[in-house]
Amino acid sequence: MSYQLNGNTIETTENGYLVNHEDWSEELANVIAEAEGITLSEKAWEVINYLRDEYFNNNGNQPNERNMVKHFKSVWTDLEKVDAKALYEHFPMGPSKQAGKIAGLPETKRKGGY
Repeated sequence: MSYQLNGNTIETTENGYLVNHEDWSEELANVIAEAEGITLSEKAWEVINYLRDEYFNNNGNQPNERNMVKHFKSVWTDLEKVDAKALYEHFPMGPSKQAGKIAGLPETKRKGGY
């Protein structure tokens, strides 16, 4: 599998994760999201940027869904309730894994979100 962007072929693993995280850009994130069948909202971008920040600035940390919910409870104050369902609205195939793929992060091998 690979992605096409501006006439270039971006190499991926068999599951669609980038082989080289330096290939990532916001434009490529939109291409990956389209391949995943989702449109990136403002909150989806917040999740993507949070995951990238955690990975690149926190020793390769890839938060699970429980930790993501905990973080976004303090960030998304405009929502009545922030829970895993709120994250799944933006990434229906799993917030930590699908958002991580779109964010250009390596595939995580852990199971589940909690």
